[in-house]
Amino acid sequence: MNDLIEIRWHGRGGQGAKTASLLLADAAFNTGKYIQGFPEYGPERMGAPITAYNRISTTPIRIHSNIYEPDYVVVVDDTLLESVDVTAGLKESGAIIINTTKDADYLKTVLKGYHGSIYTIDARRISMETLGKYFPNTPMLAAIVKVSNIMDDAEFLEDMKSSFKHKFTKKPEVIDGNMKALEMALKEVQKI
Repeated sequence: MNDLIEIRWHGRGGQGAKTASLLLADAAFNTGKYIQGFPEYGPERMGAPITAYNRISTTPIRIHSNIYEPDYVVVVDDTLLESVDVTAGLKESGAIIINTTKDADYLKTVLKGYHGSIYTIDARRISMETLGKYFPNTPMLAAIVKVSNIMDDAEFLEDMKSSFKHKFTKKPEVIDGNMKALEMALKEVQKI
């Protein structure tokens, strides 16, 4: 892992991008890394575009600002591709991970010539199959872990199981579905 990895999340209010960025921060912290996970709020309403951020490092992080040149971008909602410049500042040595079923030609066109790596995952299908509802943040969380190699898959899954047990104490029936969503996403994220 590089000394500092910066990640920017793009989603819509209610899709869990903020929650996923905080879960990623917790998981990385539990492996001994230094972390930051924080949202940027605009109009705080359901469906409004939101941005969240992560910094993950093996050394203390002394930067306290938004992320303008991320190593990775996670797009939780592909409808944002045409209204938000999701590749702004994105390093070509990094990657963008998009929740979409759209084809490679469309994505390359809408990403305005971005020449770095592009990964896709159908987080809608995965969450519907494993959770019975559309919660794209769980598959997208696994996808960024897989693409960025922030931590080992097994270590990530073990940490998330513990986190879900704590988070869903009163709803233990959702733990298995969330774990299945993570496992499927780790296998299904693909480079185009």
